[in-house]
Amino acid sequence: MFSFTLLFASFFFILAWAQSSNPLQKYTISAPGINATFIPYGARLTNLYVNDRNGNPQDVVLGFDNAEDYIRDDETNHTYFGPIVGRYANRIKNGTFTIQGVTSHIPQNDNMGHDTLHGGQIGYDQRNWTVVSANSSSITFSLLDQAFEGFPGNIITYATYTVSAGPTWTSRLVSIPLDEPTPIMLANHVYWNLGAFVDTAGSTILNHTLHMPYSSRYIQIDNIEVPTGLIGTVDGTFLDFTSPKQIGRDISAAMNNCGYNCTGYDNAFILDRPRYSGPEASDLSVLTLSSGSTGIRMDVFTNQQSLQVYTCDNTDGTVGVKRSQRHDAGTEFVEKYGCVVIETQQWIDGVNHPEWGQDQYQIYTVDSEPAVVYARYDFSTIG
Repeated sequence: MFSFTLLFASFFFILAWAQSSNPLQKYTISAPGINATFIPYGARLTNLYVNDRNGNPQDVVLGFDNAEDYIRDDETNHTYFGPIVGRYANRIKNGTFTIQGVTSHIPQNDNMGHDTLHGGQIGYDQRNWTVVSANSSSITFSLLDQAFEGFPGNIITYATYTVSAGPTWTSRLVSIPLDEPTPIMLANHVYWNLGAFVDTAGSTILNHTLHMPYSSRYIQIDNIEVPTGLIGTVDGTFLDFTSPKQIGRDISAAMNNCGYNCTGYDNAFILDRPRYSGPEASDLSVLTLSSGSTGIRMDVFTNQQSLQVYTCDNTDGTVGVKRSQRHDAGTEFVEKYGCVVIETQQWIDGVNHPEWGQDQYQIYTVDSEPAVVYARYDFSTIG
């Protein structure tokens, strides 16, 4: 009897492990007014439903219906739909950096080998994360990074996603270095369309209203989107969203702004919080985005000091819209400006610009505090 019970228990342990280790298994968490679905492959958000002004649930993030398509996409277009990007999000000039006299070389997977993007050839977005805890409203993934892509040292990261009444989605990314000093800068890479493709206007984000009240400065970049080291001011330019403005209002003026011969936004906006707040405070909404098509509004709170905003300038109608986003408007493919990515992170390529004073927020050691990326997304509706 004892042997049978032990065998029976062992069988179900193995079965449970096989299920939880499937990188494409979908996990859905929910709370009043919101539900979200994730897969372990990239600790990736695949669907997020919130109610529009009429009380109808709308899926406001881009992705694929079939989880297998995320792998296919990574092998071709590599769109980064919904994952965590790291160990170092965004770009690293020449794929190199030096910490405490030691220079590291990371695969240069962007712009024909001139820089590193989102952690190298195989970043966190292509890793199979482990589900370590899950309940009806929260899920936690973990990843042991064993010096992936040539980054120094080993680190372990926990990603906890929670939904709650509000409705609210909260993301908490905690990374702990285990041995060597290393740069760490993670980000959620979610493609948003709060219009959810419900009508013609909702098929792009050009009519979305964007407001970043504390972003009066931005990081200047060259024609392959690598920082030059200079800091610019948005006042009087097409980059000024310090007052609410439709994304499409000045986008035609953004020529060569997102790389050579590219028109659109792909910029790192610096967060200069007011003095009564703090450089890492998450008490204020640093970005508000809303759609007139659905009435859905999103407010972003974060402890990070920069927002990378990318308006899907390079989408070309070859990626399909999910079934959940196909409405009477008949939109079947994501066109140019069909979405916007908002990355809460530290300053792009700050590891190569000590003059910016970003080291304490980007370089971590075994005896430093962990790297923590906190982001909260509050949803509501407008009239």
